[in-house]
Amino acid sequence: MPHVLDRPIWSALETAHAYLAEGGKFARRYPPSIVPFAASADETPESLDALENLLSQEESMILVESGPIAIPPGLAVATEASVVQMIAERPHERISDPRIQPLTESDAADMLDLATLTKPGPFTLRAQSLGSFWGIKSEGRLVAMAGQRMRQTGFIELSGLCTHPDFQGRGLGTLLFRFVAGEIASSGDTAYLHAYAANTSAISLYKTHGFALRAEMNMRVVKRRSRAVPTTYRTAGGSTSNFQNFSGLK
Repeated sequence: MPHVLDRPIWSALETAHAYLAEGGKFARRYPPSIVPFAASADETPESLDALENLLSQEESMILVESGPIAIPPGLAVATEASVVQMIAERPHERISDPRIQPLTESDAADMLDLATLTKPGPFTLRAQSLGSFWGIKSEGRLVAMAGQRMRQTGFIELSGLCTHPDFQGRGLGTLLFRFVAGEIASSGDTAYLHAYAANTSAISLYKTHGFALRAEMNMRVVKRRSRAVPTTYRTAGGSTSNFQNFSGLK
């Protein structure tokens, strides 16, 4: 039986984050001003058409699933990557530290600056619409943060973990990781996260702190097909052909 986290974007937009969803029963996405995640309900032509119609000419969307991802014929893959999904093996203890403080809307610009510098994943000024974030500041400057992103019934994704390069090696990232995992557990939910499969050092660290590999995931960033690009496209089986003249993400 499929797990609710096998298609985390769809399951989030169908349950805990349904109030944020744009689209309908065949395809849904988060508002792009929050996060560029989207998913179709299944691989039927109706669902793939609906997914394609969610995307304007200048936008991109990120699709993440455990199995092969069907791409509508009007869209092309700009970027793809292998991702691992990890899940907490046990509830983490709730901890406290005077350096950790909740982040608010007044911190949004600083959060975006830190995420832009460190690239923990897709991040926008409205990231806090998805869940709570916490950070550590030095002389009023945000130097580390972590928070919550997608959520499904019983699960919350730990995300946005990053530390300014000038403050790395001081254990701030590990502290915030443990803190957010503990906050998720205290709400009665199970924490999970995503990492690039190639990021073996991060995966090893997460294992050390009680997270186990749950599934290998596929990630695709898609955009509307350029007029110069032929109409062949990536299928659910993963085959590709003729992606010439595709400019990629802006």
